[in-house]
Amino acid sequence: MEHRASIIDISLFSNVISVLSLPACNLTLPSTGTTSLQRNMVSNSQKKTFHSLLATNLSKLTIPPSSSSCSSSTTTQDLDFSHVFGSSTPREPNPSLSSSSTTFLGDPPVIHNRSHSFVGPSPRLTIPCHTFLDDLDSESEDEAETDIGNRLDSGGCVDEKQVGVSDCEQEIESKIGPGDFEILRLVGKGAFGKVFLVRKKRDYCGVGNGGDCGADGNDDGIFAMKVMRKETIIKKKHVDYMKAERDILTKLVHPFIVQLRYSFQTKSKLYLILDFVNGGHLFFHLYRQGIFSEDQARVYTAEIVSAVSHLHKSGIVHRDLKPENILMDADGHVMLTDFGLSKEIDESGRSNSMCGTTEYMAPEILLSKGHNKDADWWSIGILLYEMLTGQPPFTHNNRKKLQEKIIKEKVKLPPYLSSEAHSLLKGLLHKDPSKRLGSGPSGGDDIKCHKWFRTINWKKLESRELQPKFKPDVSGKDCTDNFDKCWTTMPPEDSPAPTPTSGDHFQGYTYVAPNPWLPTE
Repeated sequence: MEHRASIIDISLFSNVISVLSLPACNLTLPSTGTTSLQRNMVSNSQKKTFHSLLATNLSKLTIPPSSSSCSSSTTTQDLDFSHVFGSSTPREPNPSLSSSSTTFLGDPPVIHNRSHSFVGPSPRLTIPCHTFLDDLDSESEDEAETDIGNRLDSGGCVDEKQVGVSDCEQEIESKIGPGDFEILRLVGKGAFGKVFLVRKKRDYCGVGNGGDCGADGNDDGIFAMKVMRKETIIKKKHVDYMKAERDILTKLVHPFIVQLRYSFQTKSKLYLILDFVNGGHLFFHLYRQGIFSEDQARVYTAEIVSAVSHLHKSGIVHRDLKPENILMDADGHVMLTDFGLSKEIDESGRSNSMCGTTEYMAPEILLSKGHNKDADWWSIGILLYEMLTGQPPFTHNNRKKLQEKIIKEKVKLPPYLSSEAHSLLKGLLHKDPSKRLGSGPSGGDDIKCHKWFRTINWKKLESRELQPKFKPDVSGKDCTDNFDKCWTTMPPEDSPAPTPTSGDHFQGYTYVAPNPWLPTE
């Protein structure tokens, strides 16, 4: 059946549709035979006329009888709005890129031989702004896979037994998507996708924000957008990790943990919208300075310990703590990020997964003995050692020999470090996890009480009243001067990706952070 729509002003059409929030699924719009309107400013009387006309047409919407679900991918017919928006002219993909490739061609070289987090170490370059709609092609047409349990409006559909995705889920999904964000710059790449600096378009007021576009606490609308390819995630069997990252981020609110604002998906990609932390990576500044003084490292380590203690009290183990996964904000505070390998573990539980970055992996992980939150304290010990000496305590170009050194060799502590620093490092880098500092029932509190932290007022620290002496050079919220040019000089394009042929692995991925200014019921 051919679907036609009356030719009306685009802005009026989109505004009325957004107000009515009708699920566009197998709907037939009757033709009225009206002529095309010029896309320019119209008077209030004209707007009322067109609103009335559109309301009349919408009242005549009919739903053809069908025995299948509205959201079925095999039976759903897409509305043809070409008369309103013009014919689509998708960008031709680069023929040199293989659709089945799991890596990106032409990846820039990385500093060190360790894997980097998604927001790569990172300077500012003026690149023309670019919107997602130029590159997403047809994949943005299907954004119907959302989570009833995580949506923030309490009314609407309650039938969760329906196969596929319900109308009310489509309504939520239509509220937020890639087209609501404008790409400004590429700031990182990883095994599964890219991270962009983006700006949220002003005409979007998200679900749960009460119609307030600034309700997410970011009046400038500047965010980091992590884009991951579903096909690569599925192929590498990381589906559970990606789902866990999203789930964990929705539960975390802490002054030293990057906040998740939105998550959504298209047919071929997953999207996480997080606060953009513009001071760059801790690794970036450590690489520039060589080493940190004990006073400088003390503040950073204290903030990291505070964040990890919060994770552990929430039943979460990070498992990939390293300088590349720690960002620095404009005030010099550090922010923990990248929860792609994190896991929820109860107090007595253990995990047997072999995961992390080798230089920072605890011996019990390498020995496959099972690990818990104590593995994070080992990683913090390695991180502190690197901040104070310029490199991790165990290094080797051969991975197997590196693992052997971590398991068997004693840590060599430089004589120029204070005795308190020696004591803390020995406690954190104990190879027996049951004797490691922080492994007791008090957890992170035992670390906070260590004599190396005696000058730290933890209450003031966690209220961000302790000001770090070093502040990165930042010119604005969208400044990328502290990110590596190997990323920021690359074209900021969210290139097309193939749609996985397997089933729906990511149902319930959509999320919008609640408005902190609205009362909770």
